[in-house]
Amino acid sequence: MMKIALAQLNFYIGDFEQNTSRICEYIERAKSENADIVVFPELAVCGYPPRDFLEFNDFIARCQYALDTIAKNCVGIAAIIGCPTINPNIQGKPLYNSAVFLSEGNIVSTHHKALLPTYDVFDEYRYFEPGRTFHCITYKETKIALTICEDLWNIGNDPLYVVNPMDELLKEQPELIINIAASPFHYKQAEVRQSILQANVAKYKIPLIYVNHVGAQTELLFDGGSMVINAKGQCIKQLNFFTEDFSVVEPSLQAISNDASGLSSASSEAQRIHDALIMGIHDYFAKLGFQKAILGLSGGIDSALTLVLAAKALGADNVRAVLLPSQFSSQHSVDDAVELATNLGCQYDIIPIESAYQSLESTLQPYFKGTAFSIAEENLQARLRAVILMALSNKFGYILLNTSNKSEAAVGYGTLYGDMCGGISVLGDVYKTQVYELSRYINKDKIIIPENTINKPPSAELRPNQKDSDSLPDYDLLDKILFEYIENRMGPAELVQLGFDEKIVARVCRLVNTSEYKRYQTPPILRVSPKAFGMGRRLPIVARYLS
Repeated sequence: MMKIALAQLNFYIGDFEQNTSRICEYIERAKSENADIVVFPELAVCGYPPRDFLEFNDFIARCQYALDTIAKNCVGIAAIIGCPTINPNIQGKPLYNSAVFLSEGNIVSTHHKALLPTYDVFDEYRYFEPGRTFHCITYKETKIALTICEDLWNIGNDPLYVVNPMDELLKEQPELIINIAASPFHYKQAEVRQSILQANVAKYKIPLIYVNHVGAQTELLFDGGSMVINAKGQCIKQLNFFTEDFSVVEPSLQAISNDASGLSSASSEAQRIHDALIMGIHDYFAKLGFQKAILGLSGGIDSALTLVLAAKALGADNVRAVLLPSQFSSQHSVDDAVELATNLGCQYDIIPIESAYQSLESTLQPYFKGTAFSIAEENLQARLRAVILMALSNKFGYILLNTSNKSEAAVGYGTLYGDMCGGISVLGDVYKTQVYELSRYINKDKIIIPENTINKPPSAELRPNQKDSDSLPDYDLLDKILFEYIENRMGPAELVQLGFDEKIVARVCRLVNTSEYKRYQTPPILRVSPKAFGMGRRLPIVARYLS
């Protein structure tokens, strides 16, 4: 029986030397474990998504050179690997998204992705020509249907594409499906993905091997979870989530195995988001070559959660918390922030901003004369904090972590060039209610985030006795409306039919749409939901819809 190795690796986009070296390392590892074929993910040679790097001839030439180098290492073993390849035809896009079969030191065959997703975070038709011919691989007397990610997703009652690659490949009577993928994480994706793969097995009665990327590529997080499904539709092996993994399997070509020992235990939504964000922070820093982070620690729950996640991702010694109290900050907020930093063992500093604020207030007094305290003075405080944090960032080489949550980003409840600045947004795809859930998850075994931080009413503390509820509906209500409007794309009439107040719906929709200009200027957001702000949600800034 043929033995197949699954190599679930974390690649660096455009780091051809490192990617090639690690691929060759795992080819040797697979050889040492007597594997017949080793399988790597989609576009593994260059990393996914390469985006407009694909428009550079030099980038494509390096892809080809790397592929040739890898092929030379495939002696005594075969490999399947993803790589962009050149379309030799004048018609169509200049490239294919390909799965390449390597054996005995050569490129034996190339198989092009037919279904190119162009929705949400995907934009593959921008670069690639879809494959239109389909043929199987025969290796060691086993016929393999080789597919790439989306090629298996055109199944069910509402197909997105007019062709189904597996229907074409089935004509050659394959005995095994191999699918190489770059399937990004969101908190429901693991179940959706496994359901899709099992639906293919149920339809075609053929076992399936699936190999996915793992690791973070700026805002896109890849969770791994590569798997083997036998012809009965049973997941008989699943690789780890959020970490590199490797396994050699013998997929039954008959439906005989009942071994489910490789299945990961079920995890909660909070645990998945927690693990994904830690991976996202870690890889963002590692791949940029930075080690240390800084953030403003207010005593509120958002910055508290961000600090915990950063300390787990980077190590407490590599995260610096800065408390920046103003004349409106409460002592309990300062105390809560100090308690958290002490619990984690993070360095913290207390830098009051009142004197700097008074200096700016004095400078502006001739121009603000005769006006009442307003949002302008509130924003001065937020921007002063950002100036101090960025000064420390510049001086000592930190990356500033943005601590705004998705609820705030949705309705524009934040200060541009103030609390909305940073190098990466950790919680920008996490609703406020989810922030509470994540904080309780972190505290499940012992108190890390002070209970007072979790239980007190949220406040920006930019004016006396301020609470978020002064400006916004309660988060329990707001987040429900936001979820239906953003994730499920419901319009006002549909939201009212769900039981939400018409005036609140109109106000929330207007706030979301008129705040697009703010979100356009914020840092990249780690994506954990099916519909995140950023590359997966593209709306015009200047528009009149519901505004």
